[in-house]
Amino acid sequence: MVTALATAPAGGATGAAAAPPAPVAHRIEFGRCAAVEHLPSSVECGRLAVPLDYARPDGKKIHLTVSRIRATARGERQGALVFNPGGPGASSMEFPLYGALPKWSKLARAYDFVGYAPRGVGRSAPLSCQDPKEFAKAPSDSRMHPDAAFKRQKRAEAKEYARGCVRRAGADLPYYNSINNARDLDMLRAALGEKKLTFMGASYGTYFGAVYATLFPGHVRRMIFDSVVNPSPRKIWYRNNLDQDVAFERRWGDWLGWVARHDKQYHLGTTKKAVQHSYDKAAYKLRRKPLNGKIGAGQLQSAFLKTGYNDAFWPMRAEALSGYLHGDPKPLLAQALPRAAGAAADENSNAVYTAVECNDAPWPRDWGTWDRDNTEIARIAPFETWDNAWMNLPCAYWPDRSASAAAELDAAVRRADHPAAGQDLVDVAGHAARTQVDDALHGRRGPLDVHTEPGALPPVLLLAAERDAATPYPGALELQRRLPGSSLVTENGAGTHGVAFNDNACVNKYAEAYLLHGKVPAHKVYCGPRAEPVPGQQATRAQHALPGK
Repeated sequence: MVTALATAPAGGATGAAAAPPAPVAHRIEFGRCAAVEHLPSSVECGRLAVPLDYARPDGKKIHLTVSRIRATARGERQGALVFNPGGPGASSMEFPLYGALPKWSKLARAYDFVGYAPRGVGRSAPLSCQDPKEFAKAPSDSRMHPDAAFKRQKRAEAKEYARGCVRRAGADLPYYNSINNARDLDMLRAALGEKKLTFMGASYGTYFGAVYATLFPGHVRRMIFDSVVNPSPRKIWYRNNLDQDVAFERRWGDWLGWVARHDKQYHLGTTKKAVQHSYDKAAYKLRRKPLNGKIGAGQLQSAFLKTGYNDAFWPMRAEALSGYLHGDPKPLLAQALPRAAGAAADENSNAVYTAVECNDAPWPRDWGTWDRDNTEIARIAPFETWDNAWMNLPCAYWPDRSASAAAELDAAVRRADHPAAGQDLVDVAGHAARTQVDDALHGRRGPLDVHTEPGALPPVLLLAAERDAATPYPGALELQRRLPGSSLVTENGAGTHGVAFNDNACVNKYAEAYLLHGKVPAHKVYCGPRAEPVPGQQATRAQHALPGK
């Protein structure tokens, strides 16, 4: 939900440290941004060519879109600051605009703000698994305790979704993974003319940023990891998602308690149990009679899941639930109605999320494992568990490396009548043979073992909220253990996902001092929580911007 390369096998995961020769990155030629990016003229854009498969650096290329605004004070410039907001499947093409916000202004004087769309996202070799209209089909249902018939339906949908990814992406599908995202990041560093990388990653951006630090520790200048994914290979990604379910239940409880304390405003109940009953009542009503024909229990759950990501959603969601149950559906319509204009982008983001997480690591293939584990978790954490399982279930039916290599060989054979296809066919056949031998000798490889040796990596800064649901706090402790010399700033008692340059001046002070002056605090430091939301408070657009799942 929010994931080693020897010769970059098709699946993209390995435990070996060796790597093929790095391709040469050409400097990006920046100019006007394409109209489709909807960026003002102050932002310049360019394209970066990277190999689809880093084991074959001279083979097929894909192009990533990049955006930039140069440092506003040339005399203070320290280089480029590259940002990734997570996902997998999120873009940071709008990141250069952050420099105009007061909390980012000092950094904007010293750094070029650089955003980009990772492979598969937006116009960067876009990935799709399903017709966007079908993906956005509404209303949909959500069940905290699904029966056998509902489970059968969801299993069939997951199988079909995985087939759709294979049909639409073909032989390219295995190359959307975290190892390649990290290698693309190093190509971006070189193409920007930076000897060393200054990077800020949030949520999933912390995971492939940590992969980058493992593969290229000597290329790192400064790195901030904000809302940290647990990088342990045994957690990527199946168990991380189970951990999320428990953490989201706790955050959901935080929201229920806040609403109960403000019952005079919302009239939804004076206890957590009473507010939960109000929510369940709304879900039941919407299941029987969808609002506006489009908002069912699934849309309700999707909208209210955001209360677990950001406190800024608390007042508006409480207002929407209260309004719906007391005769005014307008707030819920405004907040939960699917946006037809966003269907293609949402489908694209979900496709990239699925491909990266499924390609990164082995997943249980046996439905019985999924059913047992999620049933057990749902007993104590029903709010998000099964919806999270359905989102990830295509990974149970994902093609393995040998099947993908065979599909790639079939595609090359079909291209064989093209005049320039001879060497391509030889390369692909050799790759398929190596994959089969590697699988026979080693089996399915796991994720990269993220870690660096003491002194190999400059000090990096980790930021985490103690009650974060999307990236539970133990993940920050695990990454700190794996990156010797790193510092961890904890926002105590808080759960908003994405802490840097938000509403906590204490956290912002540490992040700014690190990026501007390279100053790291002690091994572990703590900041008090941000203020709780106030009923009726309006969230800003910046607060609505969530780091990726």
